[in-house]
Amino acid sequence: MRRLLILSLGGLIVGLMMTALTTLPSEGVQERPRRLLFVNLSLGFRHDTTATAAEVVTRLGWRSNPRFYTTTTEDLDLINQWVLPRYDAIMFYTTGELPLSDEQKQVFLDFVRNGKGFVGVHSATDTWYKWPEFGELIGAYFLNHPWHEKVRLIVEDRDHPATRHLGETWEITDEIYQFRDPFSREKVRVLISLDNSSVDLTREGVQRADKDFAIAWCRQYGKGRSFYTALGHREEVWRDPKFQEHLLGGILWAMGVLPGDATPRPRPAK
Repeated sequence: MRRLLILSLGGLIVGLMMTALTTLPSEGVQERPRRLLFVNLSLGFRHDTTATAAEVVTRLGWRSNPRFYTTTTEDLDLINQWVLPRYDAIMFYTTGELPLSDEQKQVFLDFVRNGKGFVGVHSATDTWYKWPEFGELIGAYFLNHPWHEKVRLIVEDRDHPATRHLGETWEITDEIYQFRDPFSREKVRVLISLDNSSVDLTREGVQRADKDFAIAWCRQYGKGRSFYTALGHREEVWRDPKFQEHLLGGILWAMGVLPGDATPRPRPAK
């Protein structure tokens, strides 16, 4: 009994000491940790990289400054009026018509509209075709992928947190998407686009008459922020430090941690 009591008291003392240490300010008042809800559910095509994505995003959060904690889930019940407000952003690496009630859909949209963040990766645009409000939030719907090869990308915005480490161009091997409505440069700020000279524009499946193939963009959504990158099909892309920095910058921007201009602008002149 006495030994158990001593151990219990010792644990209490250690616990109190640790609490005191973690509440001591190091450089002024410490901000609370940010939190990311990562929805990693596929009801259409399921990528082999979903587990890698969860690992990478969790690790990015731990090494980020400021740090953010990631909850990875396939449970859509977490999108409700009690749980979702605890997070600073929600991220989708998804496919298909995911089951969400009308009430949950409203909670989800209001979450972003009222000041939080949304991050979509790769196949997130292959989600909820029957819910046009989601298409407006993310900025486009997937049409097809004419190319899966090494391509050259043009960094249109070299000041945004998601792109400022990339330079003027970026060569990468990945599955390259083509998008359909509601994509419009009048609604989103394109950060990265495909260098058309690096691909075969006569390939079967190329359908955009304007030959405008955006790769990553951002937009304001009410008081909140939406960021999307079409990259992320291949395992080696998720392991690529450049891609990881690209995604991390997008997440921190969506959370409102890092500043970045989301003003739409026309396609740059060639």
